Amino acid sequence: MKILHRLLVKAFLGPFVLTFLIVLFVLVMQFLWVYIDDLVGKGLEWYIIAEVLFYASASFVPLALPLAILLASIMTFGNLGEFYELTAIKSSGISLWRFMRPLTVLIVLFSIGAFYFSNTVLPVSRLKFGSLLYDIQQKKPALSIKEGIFYTDIDNYAIRIESKSEDNRFIRNVLIYDHTSGRGNVQVVTAEKGEMYQSSDERYLTLKLYNGYSYEEMPVKQAENGRKPQMRTKFREQLVHFDLSALKMQRTDEELFKDYYSMLNVSQLGHAIDSLETDFKFRSKELNSFMSNYYQFKKDTTFWQQQGIAGRDKTTGGLLARLEPQMQQSVLQDAINNTQALQGFSGMKMRELGAKRNMLNRHYLELHRKFALSFACLVLFLIGAPLGAIIRRGGLGLPMLFCILFFLIYHVITMTSEKLARDSHLDPSIALWISSFVLLPIGLFLIYKANSDSRLFDAAPYRNFFNRFFRLSAKTAAV
Repeated sequence: MKILHRLLVKAFLGPFVLTFLIVLFVLVMQFLWVYIDDLVGKGLEWYIIAEVLFYASASFVPLALPLAILLASIMTFGNLGEFYELTAIKSSGISLWRFMRPLTVLIVLFSIGAFYFSNTVLPVSRLKFGSLLYDIQQKKPALSIKEGIFYTDIDNYAIRIESKSEDNRFIRNVLIYDHTSGRGNVQVVTAEKGEMYQSSDERYLTLKLYNGYSYEEMPVKQAENGRKPQMRTKFREQLVHFDLSALKMQRTDEELFKDYYSMLNVSQLGHAIDSLETDFKFRSKELNSFMSNYYQFKKDTTFWQQQGIAGRDKTTGGLLARLEPQMQQSVLQDAINNTQALQGFSGMKMRELGAKRNMLNRHYLELHRKFALSFACLVLFLIGAPLGAIIRRGGLGLPMLFCILFFLIYHVITMTSEKLARDSHLDPSIALWISSFVLLPIGLFLIYKANSDSRLFDAAPYRNFFNRFFRLSAKTAAV
């Protein structure tokens, strides 16, 4: 049996590694498709792009791992069934459940590793990925001055050139608006031609201009006769320097992102949930105490007796009838104003409590996600292994079809229950477990059918059943 166990594990690891890398590659390509506009055209170094892809791939492991286990298990047992190796194993007296035992132990180890990865590696990778992606999104595009278009990405400057050479060095008909004084377009430089080049560290841009003019409106307290003094300077050659440090990517301190719920481990999530729960209960109690000062709820008849009010005065109309008409209008208007103010205040507080409840739900979901992922790996293996033994097909054809079907069921249930939990329509403590609890009975049923050599996906038994059913129905109708 030890040799058989070793061969089974070897047969599983090959498809598992292959499918895991393929799924991870597809997810990374999807990420690139979504964020391609943030990465292209900003002059990013190759190692920055490689770093963000590395951290992104680490974030996709929780999604790729269950899918890889499901597909690899279907392929492994499908190959064994297609070449009648499972038949030979069962004929020697070894049941399918006993034959699955070494892989079950291996998947349990994978599940433990998945929890360790989600609790230790994933928060760090998400922190670095989130901060790096934020810095990339905030970075301005790389220096690219196009012909006939004002370039305004350099702070306080607008540059326009009519034409430039193919090597982007020589330029003609240059127009520069200088806004560094903060007084608008009061400084303008024009030139017939010039040269454009950057410093060796690409921190400064230098324009060497020839045959031009520099115009500047002089600041005055009050213009005389509607006229403003202007200084015009003619030059044959002039150097204009621009600081490009604002175009460089500035790294944000990662400490600013570390308290986000997806970047916390189990212990940190526990402390955050305790704090959020305490704050939510305090603010709810505070709102109830505030509203109770303005509204009386569920008052019985003894309340009116204590107030010394006669039976006919228990209604609002009876109380108002005791006042003069002008006073009645004043009281009603004050009541309307107070009610509207309280309605606006309570609505604002309820929205605030809703936002806090939503954040608390997200923390609960992230806490249970770390455990639910490990359990899902085991459940999907319990589906994939007997399913492969039943369909008896290897490769990527039919196994891929069943893999996509069951993974879609798992993913749709997970996403739906997670959304309901975020909106407080479902308990977040059970939301991420629903998909596993739905698929677990299916996996146990498939194990039972595969162990008894059931022809679950063979069309002949179903066709014979319906033929017998229709023949019986025809005989009953004839009688």
